[in-house]
Amino acid sequence: MSVALVGAGPGDPDLITCRGLRLIQQCQVLVYDRLVGPELVAEAPLDAILVDRDGIDQDEVNDLLVDYGRLGLRVVRLKGGDPFVFGRGGEEALVLRDAGIEVEVVSGVSSFAAVPAAAGIPVTHRGLAQEATIVMGHDADLDFARLAASPGTLVFFMGARSLPCIAAGLLAAGKHPDTPAAVIANGTRSDQEVVTSVLAEIAEAAAAVPTPALIVIGEVVSLAGAIGPAQRHYGAAARLLV
Repeated sequence: MSVALVGAGPGDPDLITCRGLRLIQQCQVLVYDRLVGPELVAEAPLDAILVDRDGIDQDEVNDLLVDYGRLGLRVVRLKGGDPFVFGRGGEEALVLRDAGIEVEVVSGVSSFAAVPAAAGIPVTHRGLAQEATIVMGHDADLDFARLAASPGTLVFFMGARSLPCIAAGLLAAGKHPDTPAAVIANGTRSDQEVVTSVLAEIAEAAAAVPTPALIVIGEVVSLAGAIGPAQRHYGAAARLLV
């Protein structure tokens, strides 16, 4: 009995690992997240059981994985990014182990670094940022004082809807209003969209960006114009369609 927790990568289906793709192609059951590209789901065998996780709560997902795992089927739990980076993969692994089911974890390329990189933003860069902090953006109880004091890069997952509160919280805690900021939607994909501005203006500049989106705040965002794709500038903010 075994279940594989597989990271699908940050969006572009070509960025899945070779091991992850091979497991999908050999699976008998595929339980996949909404953000997983349809190209990867289509790699499952024609007779595989496909379960779209969208609309199913976490307890139900856990039960499905245990039930299919106990049947002795080759089960793949396919997650966006990496299973252990805001993917609840640790929770699922613990449930499966408690049920006596072997777990294989296949890491994926995390959006944390890959999505900013696709926009020309290195999360660390000599002279600009020697550290980076990953934050779950929809958390209502963020420690803005600690985050504002961070000398490195801040990367917020799932924070697009909370962006006005995030920006206001950082500004109130002393983060400089001119700190470069970016919002990236559909990162690494052909329809990637990036908005860059300064912290004081990023919420307004990115108001129309689709969700989910990744937020990057820090001096490294200033490199986007030099490293990233060609940009079209609009006043204080820059909006790119890649």
